[in-house]
Amino acid sequence: MCGRYSLVATPDEVRELFEYLEQPNFPPRYNIAPTQPIAVVRQGRENREFALMRWGLIPSWVKDTQSFTLLINARSETADAKPSFRNAFKRRRCLIPASGFYEWQKTSDKQKQPYWLHPAKPGPIAFAGLWECWVGEDGSEIDTAAILTVEANETLTSIHHRMPVVIQKADFSRWLETPEQEAGDVKDLLAAAPEDYFQAVPVSTRVNAVRNDDEGLQDAVEVRAVVAEVEKPVGEGKAEPDDGQMSLL
Repeated sequence: MCGRYSLVATPDEVRELFEYLEQPNFPPRYNIAPTQPIAVVRQGRENREFALMRWGLIPSWVKDTQSFTLLINARSETADAKPSFRNAFKRRRCLIPASGFYEWQKTSDKQKQPYWLHPAKPGPIAFAGLWECWVGEDGSEIDTAAILTVEANETLTSIHHRMPVVIQKADFSRWLETPEQEAGDVKDLLAAAPEDYFQAVPVSTRVNAVRNDDEGLQDAVEVRAVVAEVEKPVGEGKAEPDDGQMSLL
């Protein structure tokens, strides 16, 4: 599950990669958490568009947003069939600019060691995403998004069993511009990144608290304990408290 990520690339670097027309200005963010606004790139009528959305997808059919569990991740294996995601998978796919993500590895002392997982090649990357527009009874609208995940590659599976899906630039158009096609036409893109794509850096538990948002979060630290066996729970990624990992404090 991807429960925290980062976007520290400059606005110019992000715009160059995704080729949208707008020129938004945004600061580096080292600790992006669920319910916060995130950068999203989607296909407009003629060109790609930059947009801000809340991280945590709310399907259009939800009546009460307060009682509905926030969906921050969608399993790529089942997203095209699940009621919460299938319409978005068919019609509202998007790209989520990122510089990397964090995962927490269980250790033998029943603690969790956070890791900063970033591409070996410097520069922004694109997570596969889905978005929805929820409309309230008063006509108010909320655009929300979720990150698609896949079984982790062998390099990262010792840290966590899932990882975000990365869409390569050559596949941006196919991922974004196919609302008329069947979902199966893009499912081949939902694969784990190559073994050497990401580098794992153990980092401080300061990243557990959302209030910490500085470049020091990505500095390497000494791993504090022997790694425990990685468990593989079943279910979609949801924003639930987990030893501070998903804390919204």
